[in-house]
Amino acid sequence: MGFVLDTAGIAADDRLEAVNTAMRYASAPCHVIHENPDGPVYARMEVWDLGDANIFTQRSSGIRLVRTAKLARQDAMPVIALSVQQRSSGRLTQGDRQELTPPGELLGVDLSGAYDYSWAGDGAAGCVQIPLDRLGLPVDVLRPALGSLRSSPLYRMVTAHIAQLAGDPARITTDPTVATIAAASIDLCRALLASAGRAERHARQAFADTLLTRIRLYVRQHLTDPGLTPAQIAAAHNISLRHLYQICARADLSLEQWIIAERLQGARQELVRRASAHRSIAAIARGWGFRDPTHFTRRFKDRYGVSPSQWRRQSAEERIVSR
Repeated sequence: MGFVLDTAGIAADDRLEAVNTAMRYASAPCHVIHENPDGPVYARMEVWDLGDANIFTQRSSGIRLVRTAKLARQDAMPVIALSVQQRSSGRLTQGDRQELTPPGELLGVDLSGAYDYSWAGDGAAGCVQIPLDRLGLPVDVLRPALGSLRSSPLYRMVTAHIAQLAGDPARITTDPTVATIAAASIDLCRALLASAGRAERHARQAFADTLLTRIRLYVRQHLTDPGLTPAQIAAAHNISLRHLYQICARADLSLEQWIIAERLQGARQELVRRASAHRSIAAIARGWGFRDPTHFTRRFKDRYGVSPSQWRRQSAEERIVSR
């Protein structure tokens, strides 16, 4: 179970202190300044363990977090945060850096240093917080890299990955494969920072170490593309098709069969979502990259023992019974 603060259940007069206390636990100690302390202050914060890192999400009314040099000197363990802005735009001042991060973009912060971060109105962000010693990169590489994340070819991939982690941390951190997810997430962040920091030796090693992880992530982000092919995957990673198959073989992974299995899993989940109740099975199959609905039905039944229509009907009946 993660740490969760939701001021919806806290009296209005107690919310300021509750948010201030929670922020000290959830992230780095800092001064919390509310945009409108006399107005409707609200916040929801969550912290979930992700191996040696954690996932921190926050949605709140306008807020400003000021970490002074004095507060920064009190911390023994340096921590790096890679944060995807979800609502409003985040403003950061750290050292000579001044950044405005719109929703959907990634921001890097050295939580062990002094900074001034804020958003106005209804804002939200989700981040991965990683101890510096788990990244295995020198400080003189890491800190300049935080201001140059968009220069990395991995920027969009890692941004999408962190957004996915922050989108449903409760489910992700209780998944049986969480240790693998945690290790892969730290490795991806290391590769992003190494390439953004233009540390050629570190970047080369990080890219090699994370190649299979990046291939898996790329495939998952393109599962709904019916034109996804091994050749496209290889080209996206600047490797030959032969090298791609060699990497997969070393991991005992059949690329084509794994793609089909991932697509089937995605379609299986969508078939029972209330938001997709109006969509036909054929439309859902096409949406997950299956051009032939008959082929989809056959593969679905082979994998799950029931047809897509049976699975949808059974799930609907179970929801009715559980009410």
